[in-house]
Amino acid sequence: MKLSSLITDFLEYLEVDREASQKTIQNYDHYLKRFLEFTGDIDPKEIDLVKVRKYRLYLSRFTDPKTNKSLKRVTQNYFMIALRAFLRYLAKQDIESLSAEKIELGKTEASPIKTLDEESLQSLLDAPDILQKSGLRDRSLLETLFSTGLRVAELASLNTDTINLDRKEFSVVGKGQKERVVFLSDSAIKWLDQYLRVRKDSFKPLFIRFQGKIDPADAGEKMRLTPRSIERIVEKYVKGTGLSVKATPHTLRHSFATDLLINGADIRSVQEMLGHSNISTTQIYTHITNKHLKDVHRSFHSGNK
Repeated sequence: MKLSSLITDFLEYLEVDREASQKTIQNYDHYLKRFLEFTGDIDPKEIDLVKVRKYRLYLSRFTDPKTNKSLKRVTQNYFMIALRAFLRYLAKQDIESLSAEKIELGKTEASPIKTLDEESLQSLLDAPDILQKSGLRDRSLLETLFSTGLRVAELASLNTDTINLDRKEFSVVGKGQKERVVFLSDSAIKWLDQYLRVRKDSFKPLFIRFQGKIDPADAGEKMRLTPRSIERIVEKYVKGTGLSVKATPHTLRHSFATDLLINGADIRSVQEMLGHSNISTTQIYTHITNKHLKDVHRSFHSGNK
């Protein structure tokens, strides 16, 4: 079989066997098509370290014809990660090709994690106009994001029957279909309660749009806010409040994690609440919290001189 048909098989495998999201499949499709364009529709046996090295050189010299910008080192790595995943799939299917383990990723500088300080966070939470239905929705949405540390796709997937305001907790299915329990703060419960009280519909989705045509089909599924819609809502309030940090829904997730650690939560508990498979992913937050504690220590001692 040639490369093109094997890439198609791999994308179908991601969708059916791995239950990957459509966004993930689109990304892998994009990355692997670039490799296919570079090599041509070759036999997988022809993939070797020489071709991979030349491909990396091609990526490092690539310039986008629309923006005239080159690929960042981290973006180049995404292309190589996709290629490694594809090669692992070939090995699993007993198809002869280069071993994925022979492909190394380029070194990149870790991007600093963006978080909001207490004042900026409160400004963002206070930004929606709560006299409007959409404002109440947005306030409860922001509060829920910070209270639970949910990923934006997880937040978008919530339903009204998911939330139990009396128990102050609910289950969510995250990456890899892994279920975990998340907890609501008193503030999040307060705003969710007000938001749900003004809802005069019986739609299933928790966060719905209030603009456009009302579509009650399938329990109002088409009324559900998409992850992209939620990102735009956060972006609107970030711009409106003039925050110095270009915050996104993921910034609120970062802020949630660092807030827990600063207030004494152990890292294993934070790992569980964030739904991280590996503790190493959660440990990136310890750099921030260690710096915070160091600054507090310095401030305390300088004030006692």
